[in-house]
Amino acid sequence: MTVSMDRSRELATLLQLLRRAREAQSAEQLGFVAVNESQQLLSYRQAALWREGLHRHVGALSGLAELDPTAPYVQYLGRLFRHLAAEAGASAEPRRLQADHLPEALSAEWASALPAQALWLPLGGQGALLLAREQPWSDYELKLAAELAHGYGHALLRFAPRRNWRELLAQWLRGPRRRWLLAALLVLALMPVRLSVLARGEVVAQDPQLLRAPLSGVIDRIHVSPNQPVKAGDPLFELDATSLTGQYALAAREREAAQESFRASAQLAVTDDKGKLAMAQERAKLEEKSIAAEFTGRELKRLQVNAPGAGVVVFSDRNDWQGKAVVVGEKVMTLADPARVELAAWMPAAEAIDVAPGGRLTLYPNASPLQSYEAEILRVAYRAEPVEGGLLAYRIQARFLDGATPRLGQMGTARIQGRWVPLAYHALRRPLTALRQWLGW
Repeated sequence: MTVSMDRSRELATLLQLLRRAREAQSAEQLGFVAVNESQQLLSYRQAALWREGLHRHVGALSGLAELDPTAPYVQYLGRLFRHLAAEAGASAEPRRLQADHLPEALSAEWASALPAQALWLPLGGQGALLLAREQPWSDYELKLAAELAHGYGHALLRFAPRRNWRELLAQWLRGPRRRWLLAALLVLALMPVRLSVLARGEVVAQDPQLLRAPLSGVIDRIHVSPNQPVKAGDPLFELDATSLTGQYALAAREREAAQESFRASAQLAVTDDKGKLAMAQERAKLEEKSIAAEFTGRELKRLQVNAPGAGVVVFSDRNDWQGKAVVVGEKVMTLADPARVELAAWMPAAEAIDVAPGGRLTLYPNASPLQSYEAEILRVAYRAEPVEGGLLAYRIQARFLDGATPRLGQMGTARIQGRWVPLAYHALRRPLTALRQWLGW
């Protein structure tokens, strides 16, 4: 019956102390309750309250209204609390404490500062409460003390200052490992790397010869296949001759008729003076018809286009051109030298970097994943133009280095290299660009 009454009294005392902690108007008042009035529940000789925060310090001592931070006792308690907090870490639990549980530097001064038995009670990240006496602490007292400390820690949250980012960073950097980690991240962020961007690349002919339609008409026949090697004079394609053949036949008949008329007028001019005037008119008409017939004949010969030199003909597909109407000067195919090639790359305008002639880029062909070709930039377009997919891109032309001659028409990905920048800038360049476009500054 007596034990039950004692437990009820202890429970009432616990509730009263928790109420007192909740009603405290300041952190100092709460500290006074913790180190002095807790003796109503737990018997101890000395008590000390440790406050966490940007400036960690001993916040209250039992029996003292004011603290002297320079006192040896207060300084010893500061070293003790720092050691216990670092040793416990984030998962701090109430524990019994004796001198032999501490390093030699702290245990040597224990006897002159504290009784033999102590109880260390963490306050939920807000600090810790130390209770000390000569008698050992029982398990029951440990449970009561843990419940009391939980209530004190919750009450201290009211008076915890709102931490800005500097305070949070300072608290996070207290551990030496975190400081080393931050230093490593800083060094990594400042590590210089080359700014680069990926672009679509294609091996194109250097100074190709454009083969255009000599006349307006319909392509009747393609004599070669795409990428076929040819020699000088080989027929490439020809236009439909139906219309010009009829025009030439008509012009030839008109020339013959004009020639007969001129012959007749020449015979008449021998005996008649008026015939001399008619002969001059017929001569002019004959010359006109002859010029028309010769011009039509020359145009008829131009219907077939032959290779002006040796090389490879480049065009899309024979069936795409046969039967297609073309106008004079329209490009039909290209004659290229396979041994003289260069690289054309299209750098997206949205990812453009500062490049200039003399810069480097690397081509990674799609058909040869284990090969790469180095090239030097020759020309960079000053204006972006639409490309496949409706995107805007800057055309870059480059020459291959080390005598490399990849296959004409080979496509791949070109990595264009820019200036040296910190790794942090390289990683944040695109997000910052998107953020700036979104914010409008």
